[in-house]
Amino acid sequence: MSKTLAAVTFGEPMAMFYANEVGELHEVTSFTRAIAGAESNVAVGLSRLGHRTGYVTKLGKDHLATFILNAQNKEAIDTSCVSFSEEQPTGILMKSKVVNGDPKVEYFRKNSAASALSVADFDEAYFGSAGHLHATSISAALSASTREFTFHAMEFMKKQGKTVSFDPNLRPVLWSDKDTMVRTINELAAHCDWFFPGISEGAVLTGSDNPENIADFYLELGVSLVVVKLGPEGAYYKTRTDEGVVPGFKVKHVVDTVGAGDAFATGVISGMLENLGIPEAVRRGNAMGALAVMSPGDMDGLPTRPQLEHFFAKGI
Repeated sequence: MSKTLAAVTFGEPMAMFYANEVGELHEVTSFTRAIAGAESNVAVGLSRLGHRTGYVTKLGKDHLATFILNAQNKEAIDTSCVSFSEEQPTGILMKSKVVNGDPKVEYFRKNSAASALSVADFDEAYFGSAGHLHATSISAALSASTREFTFHAMEFMKKQGKTVSFDPNLRPVLWSDKDTMVRTINELAAHCDWFFPGISEGAVLTGSDNPENIADFYLELGVSLVVVKLGPEGAYYKTRTDEGVVPGFKVKHVVDTVGAGDAFATGVISGMLENLGIPEAVRRGNAMGALAVMSPGDMDGLPTRPQLEHFFAKGI
């Protein structure tokens, strides 16, 4: 690569069809097409804030893949390491529209092209050109080969002296059983520097719903920063030498909660890459999470730099 990347991530981007009207998915008559995928959301978020970001995946040779690539390229994401499958399709999901609570999501991703991503697709030069890696457990849940890829990528970047962030992004439906999910995610967490569990995720993964206990569990595994998302209340962070709670931002009307965790991760990662203090990086994460829940699509609320500065200056 002629240019270095500020960050790189990998995963499964999907074509998302979200309902334009409230109701059960089988009753909805109109949908809007967009892109979904936790890691893709983070790539878009970092790119909009000016961090050159690479995204690695495998897509089908179909029109939805073209749609996804075009959209990511418009976001200035580097997709030069994306590969394609002749046999397997690009994944799809459908999402309902709700007045309150979380929307219903239905996936069509089994045996997708992204689930065939393997260590054979890992480009050491490409990943090595990046200063930071962001990963989630979703990739590890898709298949045995993507799980191996996830471990390989995180271990490689750590050995290269790069920083690694990890969001558990629990998706129990993708795992064979809870014990395998918990064991694998905690093994992966031991290979990261910055870990971002939600309070409920931490309870599942550690057996405690106390933010400090959750943080201590991962600090003992070797993680250097644990940030526990507390929902509207904000977030708790802890390192080996410091801890604190950063209040959240008040949101008048929640439109869609999906993607808020990815926006939060983007805010913290970008702040850390810019050498902000941890409380300020977490505050940025809280702000971006608030912006995300006020928008319908998974990445619609991810701000540009001027939009983020405006939010801090003017509020909602």
